[in-house]
Amino acid sequence: MKNHVKSLSLALMAGLFMAGPLSPGVGQAADEEVFTARQRAAIVQIVREAMKNDPGILSDAIRSMQQQASSQQEAHVKAAVRANWQALSTAPSYAVRGNTQGQVTVVEFLDPRCTYCRRMAPVVDQFLARHPDVRLVEKVIPVLGDASLLDAQAIYAAAFQGQYDAMRRRLMEETARPSLEHLRDVAKSLKLDVARFEKDLKGQAVMGLLTANLGQAQSVGVQGTPTFLFGQAAVAPGALGMEQMEQFLEAARKG
Repeated sequence: MKNHVKSLSLALMAGLFMAGPLSPGVGQAADEEVFTARQRAAIVQIVREAMKNDPGILSDAIRSMQQQASSQQEAHVKAAVRANWQALSTAPSYAVRGNTQGQVTVVEFLDPRCTYCRRMAPVVDQFLARHPDVRLVEKVIPVLGDASLLDAQAIYAAAFQGQYDAMRRRLMEETARPSLEHLRDVAKSLKLDVARFEKDLKGQAVMGLLTANLGQAQSVGVQGTPTFLFGQAAVAPGALGMEQMEQFLEAARKG
């Protein structure tokens, strides 16, 4: 009986929370057609007694509603991924890693200054080495301020001279705050044409790439970095362990 009352109370409270406070007029009249005043009083008493005997009911109801909202949000995000998949899964050749003809595409949104992205870098390397059927598409998005923007610009400017990966790895290993002077030195060490590098860094082509990446991130509700899209099957925000990545990969393989 206690379990029945608890289930009834959870259902009632979830309905009350989702519907919000009753307002006079048509809505209230409709409710009164379903429950008489005496029945409504009895329901309220059941809820009060249940909460008195088991205070955890309220937290259970809230948790249930949070899970429902989370499921709805997940469905919305997956629909957005499907609708935008062609753009999301496309990138210049230099930003595609692993098997460029791989059967499964994984998209990573990353910020070069993001601590968690930096921690994920060796994990991603190992993941690609373990799974030769994976095609990884990198989307650099500067979301952590001016330093992130400068590093992101440098990565794409270096890409125009064939050094995307080298510049990305170099900058993601550094802890010093970037500056134009330091980036010039890095460009020299990578044997880039520094004048061209600096021109490209400030050019429209680089800003166009970053703007496109940010727009794609916004289209699927990316709220932080790193965020991974495992095909159209799963969206995984935050730093992941190898086991988690392989579980998401298996979901992507199944479609």
